[in-house]
Formats: sequence, C-alpha cells, structure tokens
Amino acid sequence: MTEKTNIRIGISVGDLNGVGLEVILKTFADERMLEFCTPVLFASNKVVAFIKKQLNLEFSYNGIVQLSAIIDHKINVMNIWKELPTIQLGTPTPESGKCALESLTAAVGALKENFVDVLVTAPIDKKNIQSENFHFPGHTDYLAQELEGESLMFMVSDEVRVGLLTDHLPLKEVAKSLTPELVEKKIRLMEASLRMDFGIIRPKIAVLGLNPHCGDQGVIGNEEAKIIHPVIEKLYKEGILVFGTYSADSFFVADYKHFDGVIAPYHDQGLIPFKIMSFGKGVNFTAGLSKVRTSPDHGTAYGIAGKGIADESSFREAVYMAVDIYRKRKENQELVANALDASSLEKGFLSKEKEE
Repeated sequence: MTEKTNIRIGISVGDLNGVGLEVILKTFADERMLEFCTPVLFASNKVVAFIKKQLNLEFSYNGIVQLSAIIDHKINVMNIWKELPTIQLGTPTPESGKCALESLTAAVGALKENFVDVLVTAPIDKKNIQSENFHFPGHTDYLAQELEGESLMFMVSDEVRVGLLTDHLPLKEVAKSLTPELVEKKIRLMEASLRMDFGIIRPKIAVLGLNPHCGDQGVIGNEEAKIIHPVIEKLYKEGILVFGTYSADSFFVADYKHFDGVIAPYHDQGLIPFKIMSFGKGVNFTAGLSKVRTSPDHGTAYGIAGKGIADESSFREAVYMAVDIYRKRKENQELVANALDASSLEKGFLSKEKEE
C-alpha cells in the first residue's frame, strides 16, 4: 500500500485582522512540519511579509501566481491580491471580511480542482464575512454547499469527539429544527466518519437529550420520546451501536469515556464541555463531505491579534488531523478496491471451473 508523503494543505487565512495568519506562520515556521506536508496559503506575499515582520519570524516561502507552480515541502503563498490590504490588527473591517471570503473561495476552488488535497481554514468573523456571496452562519454550511456530501460539525480531540444535530442556530430555533430525518442523518454521518476517518471498526455513539434530564418522562419536554428515541431504536436494530438519550448535565463527568462519539442536539450543549476538556488541542472537523476540512477550535481572537501571543497548538493539530484523515480515507479506498478486485477474481475462477 503506497502512502502519499507530500500531502498538500490548502489554507484559507481567515480574517486578516485576527490571529489566523499568526497561528499559520508560527505553525509552519517549524521546518519539521514540511517533512510530511506542503502548505499552500491563499493570501499574498505582501500580507505574509507584513505578518512575518510583526512576529519577527524567520523562514522562506515560495510565492506563486498559478497553482501549477506549487513546490512540495515548501511554504507556498498563492497570490490572490496584488496590493497589500489595509491591516488593522484587532479590528474587523469591511476589507478584512472581503479578503477572508476571497481567501476561502480560492482555497475551496483549489480543493475542488485537486490542486490541494485537504483544506484547513483559519478563523473568520461570521458577521464580518457576510456579503451577497456569503450568507451562511459559518464555514460548515458554506462547505456543505460547495462540496459533495452532507455535513456534520464534528469537534475532535484525544479526549472526546462531539458532533452536533444543529450547529449555528439560535437556541429558540433548535427544538423546532429537530426531526427524525435530521437525527438519523447526523447519527449515520458520525458512524460512517468514525469508521472511515478514524479507523474505528464498530464505533459506539451516545446521543444527548435536548431537555433537562431528557425531559423527565415528558414532564419537562417530549422531544426525546417523540423524535430521538425512535431513531435510536431503529438504527440499533440495524446494527449501529447508538445509545441514549443521556442527560447532558452529568454525561461529561465520566460517561463520555465509554463512547467513541457523542451527538449533542445544539451548539453550546456539546461545545462547552468539549472546550473545557480540549481547548487548544481540539479540532473542528467537517465530517461527511467528499473532501477533508479541519480548523482550529478558536475564533479570530481580535483581543490578542498582533501581540505575538496567540497559541498555534490547535491550528497545528488541525493540520495533523487533516493529514491523518486524508490517509485513513485513502487506506479505506484501497481496501475496498482490493476487496472488489479479489471478489471479481474469485468470480472469474468459479466461472472458469463451470466452463471446464
């Protein structure tokens, strides 16, 4: 089985006035990162030089104007802006929002055309990036439109993996958005991802209840009994190891350790415990898509932008995970192909025996 060693990482740089480029450049200033991957930043030489000077970093990079000029195992900067945008570190501006979208659009385009193998996205400002061409609550929904497949927001660390039934929704919209179809789709997406992307043969999945104490048998709410439990029973009968519902107020004390993945009905219910346990080491992975996309588990952090103190750990973990998942998918594809070849070969032998 061959393993691709020069995996190309397409990187959208996020909001230029946040910490995105700082954590990117700190990550790849370590030359050891270039031994197993090739970063391609969608920005410009002038922007990279500006941030590099701000951080007093020393490294070389390959500026390009066409993707065919990418050099493996080097830092590549794809120039998508001719002039240096106005950078006001710590302050979101219309220009920084526009540049964030241009970087993301260019990186996704390169991913779709296979110039890069995976996508790692630096943080955007969800309000600042809004425009006629971007009207999404975040990366996940945009990528679900641009790439094949169904998306699952999947927060992953060594300690715990948490997926969401609903992601960037106002709390008042969560209950009315839950349907049996949605619950089933998200559980299936998580189960498939745990197998194909993380190599877990028979994953165990826990589903949290929407209401306090899972509704207390209908006293506090009935979404669990009416919507979630029937889906769990159906999928369990199919052989999917899914269990629940579990009360979210105590589940993350210890119960989570018995499962490979956890499904939470809404954003804060899953992400608050995740970030308490894993902040700085966690990765936001968009499961279910035809391409691999990861990002760090933090936002633009305007308050510390330009101070040189942003921690690149989560971004580095996002790069590691993108590479690992890409390799896992390739291995899985080769195993499936080999199994099909073996099956075809066996049928050929049987057919030949019958003829004789």
